[in-house]
Amino acid sequence: MSEKQTALSQPPAPSPAQSPAWLKSEKARHPQRPLPMDLMGLIFTDFREIHGDRLYADDEAVVCGMARLPGTSGDAQEVLVIGNRKGGTTKERIRRNFGMPHPEGYRKALRAMKIAEKFNRPIISFIDLPGAFPGLGAEERGQSEAIARNLREMSRLRVPTISIISGEGGSGGALALAVADRVLILENALYFVITPESCAAIMWRDAAHKQLAAEAMRISADEVKALGCVDEIIPEPANGAHTDHEAASAMVRAIIEKHLAALSRMTPEERVTTRQAKFRNIAQFYTEV
Repeated sequence: MSEKQTALSQPPAPSPAQSPAWLKSEKARHPQRPLPMDLMGLIFTDFREIHGDRLYADDEAVVCGMARLPGTSGDAQEVLVIGNRKGGTTKERIRRNFGMPHPEGYRKALRAMKIAEKFNRPIISFIDLPGAFPGLGAEERGQSEAIARNLREMSRLRVPTISIISGEGGSGGALALAVADRVLILENALYFVITPESCAAIMWRDAAHKQLAAEAMRISADEVKALGCVDEIIPEPANGAHTDHEAASAMVRAIIEKHLAALSRMTPEERVTTRQAKFRNIAQFYTEV
């Protein structure tokens, strides 16, 4: 075994009992943290759900539908909202794969996006999922193709698009709903290519090193903002969004209204060009000093 392989097989020196990165991970996964459906219910009105992908099934892990965003002057803007359902009880969570979509969930979301584009309605997605569902059936039905198609088609949408990472934004499963004009993240949310537990299990053969993995991967809101992966951090109530759902939703609503106003002043061509340029420049290699 080479010196490099030996170094990778050994975990780094232990970190403090609760690292800053892991503290945010715990807040992002807090059982009382508002889920996408909670935020959607507090921010929007007159929600009408769209079901099914017209190919296979209606994935209960993904919800999408038309809704109204009430304005400060009393008027309301018609929008499409997309989110993922995790479920409240254990039975619901199992039925919804703990919020991890199947390919039909991504195809349903894309079908709804195309409807929104046809009627010139902005698209707002809420993301809180550890990744796409990794089951055999999902792979057989084209999980990777469904994600890849969403990436391509979202980059071409001519209507304003906003994606909000409210809890966990995991890997391609999250990115398939986050190729947007504005990618926002809540203060204590996470955006990662793999969960800290899985990273630790791969790197050091022990998921117990999850805190070290969380630090190394730079998954907190501040870190992904510095890397250019998100456009803005949405503040949360003092002790986290789980302490006050209404205050957290009010902060999210204010940011949505601000960005929708800015995006509406751009032409469709400007939005598409700017969006594609942004995502082409995110994955840049760099060297630390």
